Amino acid sequence: MYLLTIYIPSSPAPQPSNLTPLLNFLSPFPQALNTRTGHDTTHALSPRVKYLCHFLLSRFSTAQTKAHKQENEMSFATDSPVHSSSSDDFAALIDAELEVGSSGSSSDEHNNEEEEFDADNDDHDQEENEDDGEDELNDHPNKRCKIEKLEDQELQGSTSQGLIEEKLEVSLKKDICTHPGSFGQMCILCGQRVDDESGVTFGYIHKGLRLGNDEILRLRSTDMKNLLHHKKLYLVLDLDHTLLNSTLLNHLTSEEEYLKAQSDSLQDVSKGCLFMLDFMHMMTKLRPFVRTFLKEASEMFEMYIYTMGDRPYALEMAKLLDPKQEYFSGRVISRDDGTQKHQKGLDVVLGQESAVVILDDTENAWTKHKDNLILMERYHFFASSCHQFGFNCKSLSQLKNDESEPDGALASVLKVLRQVHHIFFDELDSDLASRDVRQVLKTVRKDVLKDCKIIFSRVFPTKFQAENHLLWKMAEQLGATCSTETDSSVTHVVSTDAGTEKSRWAVKENKFLVHPRWIEAANFLWQKQPEEKFPVSQTKNQ
Repeated sequence: MYLLTIYIPSSPAPQPSNLTPLLNFLSPFPQALNTRTGHDTTHALSPRVKYLCHFLLSRFSTAQTKAHKQENEMSFATDSPVHSSSSDDFAALIDAELEVGSSGSSSDEHNNEEEEFDADNDDHDQEENEDDGEDELNDHPNKRCKIEKLEDQELQGSTSQGLIEEKLEVSLKKDICTHPGSFGQMCILCGQRVDDESGVTFGYIHKGLRLGNDEILRLRSTDMKNLLHHKKLYLVLDLDHTLLNSTLLNHLTSEEEYLKAQSDSLQDVSKGCLFMLDFMHMMTKLRPFVRTFLKEASEMFEMYIYTMGDRPYALEMAKLLDPKQEYFSGRVISRDDGTQKHQKGLDVVLGQESAVVILDDTENAWTKHKDNLILMERYHFFASSCHQFGFNCKSLSQLKNDESEPDGALASVLKVLRQVHHIFFDELDSDLASRDVRQVLKTVRKDVLKDCKIIFSRVFPTKFQAENHLLWKMAEQLGATCSTETDSSVTHVVSTDAGTEKSRWAVKENKFLVHPRWIEAANFLWQKQPEEKFPVSQTKNQ
């Protein structure tokens, strides 16, 4: 566990002696910081330390290059006793040069003061010797010539010094800090006060950290290159009803009281799936297959947690899912970190949208990023979860049952993720950096029901425009062709009543007659489901 404490001074120009130990400390970290050999391969550093180290190394590297360039430009004009070391940044070089000039001018002023003092006391002596000096110069013309040359050199020197100062002034203007980010109201690069509120706050990386839009683009571009090099994409995971289900202890029904005696130990959470968190007055059940899912998904994706729960809850759930901090490494985003109320957005994720896949059970939470979303079937283990969504049915815990590990939602979606990853990296012909995972998701989705032609019977309300219904749109997104008329090309009739005219036609013509849940299941599982599992019964009044 590394702990990095960085003091950012109010002065924008750190001295070389202060930079040297910092660079010496940071220099062993590039492999863990994604700067040279790999992307997040050691997991040794927290994301805030990795970001700060990565940011400071890149900035000081740039400053060092500028410093050497400036030193070369100045060498033809002056022989400065100060030379830039490998740890000097540009501001330190300028300070050093100005300090030399300042000390030199101070020395000259001191000498001038002494000369003026001598002149006041020896005016008479100078007047007496003035004529003798003139005669001496007349008698020695070569000495007069040397003095004139020295005066010319002094004039040229002052002109060169003016050019140097002008160059320094121009360089300073060019290198004015753009304030790429801030802590509170202090720039993370120069330490100056920043009142600009533009950019995005990344509180989950470090409290009070705000990054400007240009810096976000730079970081995303850099991280994207490293990630693609290691054949990885980004995966943003919801918590509740996607990876787990939680309930308050006082919401447990009498039928669920048995769970308290079956809860697993918090001493080694990696071996359990049902946890009673007394300090939070809560019980949490991990979804079946979740540990295998996270392990295998981490080999293809850099993963984030993104929940609408508060930050303390998000961090506790992350401990249960990732006790060794192998998968998320601090990339845990809560509702406290979002930029819009009741909405989730990729603006707080340091990954390019074209490489992000989202798993969530709530489509409306991602209104701006639906093309990145794989909608998950909700996990309702506790009775309170069923009641929350208006289901008048027994929960899995009440039934003393659970999802199947090999055939459950997470196992099914893992197959989809493998397919998406394979197509993105191994089947597309375009340049790697120009590929878009959203297009891959559309392609995979359209293969689910691509050979099906569907008509609906007694599914939509009377006089409702069929093409605008959610099920119609869902079927088309899955690759099916939807129609309102029966013909020989129809493969499926979707109905809630086996007694309708179209339903009877389906039976007569040996077509598949299925319940609307058949389309919903295919949408959640991204796989065509066996029709016999979704039969249609005839209503009692017919």
